[in-house]
Parts: sequence; C-alpha cells; structure tokens
Amino acid sequence: MIQENRTFNDFFATFPGATGSTTGYELVKKGSGYKRQKVTLSEVKLERKGHGNLTHVYPAFLTAYHNGAMDGFNLIEFGGKPEGETPYQYVNPTLVAPYWAIASQWGLADMMFQTQGSESFTAHQDLIRGGTFIDARHSLIDSPSSSRAWGCDSNPGSRTTLISKKLRHLVNQGPFPCSNDFPNYPNGYQTLRDLLDANSVSWKYYTPVFEKQQPNGIWNAFDVIAPVRYGPEWTDGHIASPETSIFNDISNGALPAMSWVIPDAQNSDHPGYSSDDTGPAWVASVVNAIGESTYWDSTAVIVVWDDWGGFYDPVAPPLPRDNQGGPGFRVAMLVVSPYVRVGSGTQGGYVSHTVYGFGSILRFVEDTFALGRLGTTDVSCKSIADMFDLTQQPRGFQPISSRYTREYFLHQKPSGLPVDTE
Repeated sequence: MIQENRTFNDFFATFPGATGSTTGYELVKKGSGYKRQKVTLSEVKLERKGHGNLTHVYPAFLTAYHNGAMDGFNLIEFGGKPEGETPYQYVNPTLVAPYWAIASQWGLADMMFQTQGSESFTAHQDLIRGGTFIDARHSLIDSPSSSRAWGCDSNPGSRTTLISKKLRHLVNQGPFPCSNDFPNYPNGYQTLRDLLDANSVSWKYYTPVFEKQQPNGIWNAFDVIAPVRYGPEWTDGHIASPETSIFNDISNGALPAMSWVIPDAQNSDHPGYSSDDTGPAWVASVVNAIGESTYWDSTAVIVVWDDWGGFYDPVAPPLPRDNQGGPGFRVAMLVVSPYVRVGSGTQGGYVSHTVYGFGSILRFVEDTFALGRLGTTDVSCKSIADMFDLTQQPRGFQPISSRYTREYFLHQKPSGLPVDTE
C-alpha cells in the first residue's frame, strides 16, 4: 500500500522506541552568511489548511539536505519565497491513530529511505522497479512536463527531467515519458511485473479509475511502461480500478500473489487533499479486510509513503550517495503479518532500525517468489525479510480501530484528483 508525501518524523516523531524528534535545525541569515539554529517543531493536524503541498523536487532535496546537515528546510522556496517554518512540523499522533496502532502491534521500520531525493513520479517508478535509469548515464527524476498524465498518455511533446551520473539536473531534457521512447530500453525498461509474468506469479495494480482526459491518470506508474499500457494487461484485470475492488477480491478469494494498492487522493495523506483523517482509516480498512479473511496466515501487508513531501526529518540519508540522486529522505514503513517479529512493546510491536530502501521491498518480493533480480537497487538494498520470523507460531489478528470502515470507502465518491502536483 503506497501512501503519499510524508517523512517518517512527520507521523512518528514521538513513537516509543523509534528515532524521531520534536526539534530540528534551520539556517538563518547572519551577516554575509548563515547561522544554524535549533527550532521546535509544531504539532499540527493531519490536514494543513492554507498551505497544502510543499516543494519536494530534487533541488529542494539538496537545499534541505545541505550536505548531510539536514538544516536547510526553511530555505526551500515555494512560489518564489522561502517556506520558512512550514516544513518544521509533526502530526498529532491521535490523528494518525490507526498507523500508531499498526506499529504498536506489528512492525515499523524507522530507517527506510526513498530511492531518490525527489517526488512522486520518481518514487512510484522506484516502487515498481527500484531505479529509474534509462541509459548508462541518465535516470529519470522529478515529474514530466505533462499536466495530464505520468506516462504514455502524457500530452504530446511532454518531456522528462533527468539526472546525470555527474548529478547534473537536466530539466525537461529527457525523452517522452513512455518506455518505448527511452534510449537503449525499448521494451527493456523492466519492472517487477516482468519477473512476475516470467514466473507465472499473479499480480494486480489497484488504482483509481483511469480517465485519459483527466489528471487522475497520473496515479498509475504502469502508464510509463509501454508493454503494459499498450498490451493486454492494461484491460485484462492486471490494472484493477477502482482501487476499492481489492475488497471484493479479498472476499471472493481472488487476491493475486502480489498487489500494489494506490489510494484515491483524498485518502492518501497528501497535504492539501484530505479533508479528514481518511488516509489512516483507508489503510486500516484494507489491513482489517486481510486480517479477517482466509488470506491472513499467508499475507504480508507493507505500507510505505512514497516520498518526503517537503517535511522535516532529522535523519540524514546513509552514505555513500549514488549517481541517481539518492538515497532520498526517510519515510515510514509499516509491516503487518502473522510472522512479523514480536517486539518489546507492550502490544508486541517490533521497531526495525535496519537501513532499507525501496529496493528492499522489491528484494523481499523477488526472494519470496524466487523471481531472480531486476538488477537495480534490489541488488544493493537489504531485504525487509529480517522483520519476519517464519519459525514463530502465526500471530492472531486484532482489528485496527478507525473512524471509517470499508463500507465508507466503497460508497465514497471518487475525488478525481491527481497523485501530486510535482
């Protein structure tokens, strides 16, 4: 399950046993230079009225990162002006209570880093592929110039932005955002789908309804993948819309071996989209559906946030830096399974301090189904398998409490909003 635009610290700053902070650092003007000073983070509501999305493209990442000092978040510009104190926040834990309940009972990773220091387009590619290199010297980064969609359905003339091996940021200098336009990678820009298909392992990508003329086409990472977009898998059920169809698949015994689950924008935790705390409830409703089904004893639910969203986090990405603009900032990962290790928390929650990347999730899937390797960050990242103990007795499921049930989401009117504005 892929949620949107939050650092680890934004949701879990004060979670017991995890690395978080309610203070941070910023750079303030001092004479001809800057002075580093401490700042107290604001405790805020999940929905941020008056200032929705924050800047979180690659240049903003570099500003915030500040060579590992993690003190330049206030200097990121939004609309031509510094964002100032805005990134320095964390959400009141009571407003993300289902996430805390999951972490308290099951697994929480506090050292998961997104693959690149960028935003949702790049991150969603990394979550199906583990990297975005399109030739020997360049990788995709940030969003395409299209205002309509992420991939093959983009406006004619749309271009991608690239990062070179020398870390040059090449804005709108890349190819059209469709894999059959990538140099040296016609039908060869492989994703986890290729390995799953080659090994006859079933999969689905649950996503809001795709409408070519509407911006919600931006939700589908596989719109970039020409063999999927122009092949039978686009219409034969592999691309499953609406995303709530996962509930019927669970009830009817039709859940595939591997699923990606993309939320409607209003349930995604994306700043400026949610009118309430429906994001945590959406995740809880799917977790509860699995937990109360025959799938429980054989399923792992992995919840991850795609990118940092422009918010402060105190932990610098691990070294060494790579030539794809990564690793990016820290995001949270929750793992729900009867085989998650029992931790020291009062409810058995296990907090992993192992350094992971998005390739860690891919590696776990590859190993689970003996798929082989894509050869991206699935090679360099450590698998999340160490969060599991397959020798223990399967743990019983306890439902996650939330304000909204699956019936709410089955009857909710789709928002039609895109995944991100950058």
